[in-house]
Amino acid sequence: MNAFSVSDVTQHLTEGTVLLDDTLTLALPDLTITVKTNSSTLLAELQTYFANWVTAETCKNNIDILAIESPEPELPITWQDWQREPGKEGRKDAWFDLQGGRLIRKVRTGMVFLQSQGTRIAAGPCEANPNQVINFINNQYMTALQQGDWLICHAAALTNGEQAIAFAGFSGGGKSTSMLHLLSEPGLAFLSNDRLFLKAGKGQVIARGVPKLPRINPGTIVNNSHLFSLLTDDAHNHYLSMDKDALWQLEEKYDTDIEACFGKNKISNQGSLSHFIVLKWSHKDTSPTRIERVKIADKLELLDAIMKPSGPFYQRKDGSFLTDVEKPNPELYLNLLQDIEVIEVSGGVDFKALSAFCLTLTR
Repeated sequence: MNAFSVSDVTQHLTEGTVLLDDTLTLALPDLTITVKTNSSTLLAELQTYFANWVTAETCKNNIDILAIESPEPELPITWQDWQREPGKEGRKDAWFDLQGGRLIRKVRTGMVFLQSQGTRIAAGPCEANPNQVINFINNQYMTALQQGDWLICHAAALTNGEQAIAFAGFSGGGKSTSMLHLLSEPGLAFLSNDRLFLKAGKGQVIARGVPKLPRINPGTIVNNSHLFSLLTDDAHNHYLSMDKDALWQLEEKYDTDIEACFGKNKISNQGSLSHFIVLKWSHKDTSPTRIERVKIADKLELLDAIMKPSGPFYQRKDGSFLTDVEKPNPELYLNLLQDIEVIEVSGGVDFKALSAFCLTLTR
């Protein structure tokens, strides 16, 4: 099938599909994204999830996506596993390059995605895996940003309407928890949970998030009263009874509706980056939390927490794709962050102390 083209695969994935008349269009900075599907169940799910970004109009720069509810697509190709980042275990993505495009398969669910410059399709059990469709939609926005020279970061962020604060940390470091602890404060709004994009502007570094709501673990929920509604009382009590270290490491994801938990006007698309906080603290450290302003050029190891590979879905402007051995370029991050105040947080974990410090930065 390596001689097959994007149009051949499109025909294979969409054959016999009858699309709904209703569509979903999202308004994002500089573009709109329109999703067409054959599933009313999926459409309703996406409309609820993306409620804060829904629009009735498309702009000139519009991206079309097809989301096809179907059995797992069967394709006569030999998939290659996408090598995961260090510390990540298990098979997740497999890929196959076509003439002018790439197929990506989610190993656990059988969902298949066609990524190309003109055609973008999610096919398979979409209704059972709406989060993978949501991620695919966001991947189109992330591709557009990177094609526009925005730099991808592995970070959460919030904004006070003008300035933005970003939080990075190694896996399980607490970046989402830190951001969510601050969202209850008046005037602060959610910008991003896990992917942040930066670009130099006129005398500033602009930060943009993506319309992806936080997916958080129980350890985050039980330590923030605004999130208690995500758990039943029995589940809440169960998690509180767990060993602290075990709870910290527990991976059980819960979707967080920001406005349901924190109120209206709590989501933003953009801000001017003022501070980048990197979390190196540890629950196993019994010393007080230490908060120190550093120069990123003197702390190059912090870049490992900030940098993020673009992944298998990213397609360059010339139509080519990345391989799984290509790594982010540290020099790009150093140049962009050289005038940004970088703050290293080490010692023991104390979210209240960090929140109090961050509030001094937002006033």
